[in-house]
Amino acid sequence: MRTDDFWAVIGRATADRPASPGEVAKRAAADLATRDPEEIVAWARHLDKVMAASGTQDLWAAAYLINGGCSEEGFDSFRGWLIAHGREAVARSVKSPDSLADVPAVRAAAENGAVFEAEEVLSIAEDAYRQATGSQMPLGEKPVTRPDAADLWDFDNEEEMQRRLPRLSALFLEPPE
Repeated sequence: MRTDDFWAVIGRATADRPASPGEVAKRAAADLATRDPEEIVAWARHLDKVMAASGTQDLWAAAYLINGGCSEEGFDSFRGWLIAHGREAVARSVKSPDSLADVPAVRAAAENGAVFEAEEVLSIAEDAYRQATGSQMPLGEKPVTRPDAADLWDFDNEEEMQRRLPRLSALFLEPPE
């Protein structure tokens, strides 16, 4: 599956009207369910590639700041939320995680404490495969999609956080007294 084909599924799921990540996942799964099972599996493999490419320490740190903490599963779900917002949102966030400070919902989260996770986006292919075939999608080899938590820099180190993610830090960290 080509990258453009992968993102076209997400694009069609968000077309015409804004949707919650859950709605994006439902629409994308329904779209994929109309395809051959091999194509659904190929879409899942491409999702693995997107997850691997987005599995950076600084993006994880951004999720940690924005969501008020972030486990391994929480980081995966945060990237699911990003994927539901489309190709440009993912590309911009991977290139510059601090650019998430420009997203209105993220800015609002600094005040209202919203958490951004969409685990359902990560199961689009499995849901589509089940809809299309009535059975579970065959398990393939899963690539590493995030750094090992033991190898991360200390996300609680506010000086390092401010150095790496100054704009998000200004939103989510208490100002020094």
